[in-house]
Amino acid sequence: MSWCPGGDTLNQDIFDAMTELFTLMLQRGERLAERFDVPMSCVKAMRRLEGSVTMKDLGQRLHCDPSFVTMIADALEERGLAKREPSTADRRIKNLVLTERGLELKAALEREARGLMPWAHALDLNEREQLLTLIRKMTKVIAASPDPEAVSEPAR
Repeated sequence: MSWCPGGDTLNQDIFDAMTELFTLMLQRGERLAERFDVPMSCVKAMRRLEGSVTMKDLGQRLHCDPSFVTMIADALEERGLAKREPSTADRRIKNLVLTERGLELKAALEREARGLMPWAHALDLNEREQLLTLIRKMTKVIAASPDPEAVSEPAR
């Protein structure tokens, strides 16, 4: 176990608070998806659909296997939110693109989701800027060393 300023109790408290925050946010996201009658997997996919995206690229963006991307594409098409179209570069490749209705729903979901974020209500502008800086700092550490064993001591 690596040494860390603040000790194990503080780190456990932070971990527990983050777990509770993420759990509550996921629940809010699921309720939002239900309200719009769209599966959460489709909401996630819609957020990652910018223009025309190959099914393979969408799978990589969602970190899921191709069969799951096909299920998502089917669900989006059934609701009239997206359509498959052949790639202009290679007609064997299918791209997924949001329809006008899909773009409208995506915008509505994003507006609602931003309003549900706890920092929008609990933190002032300065605190939100600090939070963003801290999140980016932690994300940078994780991105630079994906192996948990490589992160032994926090910056001082």
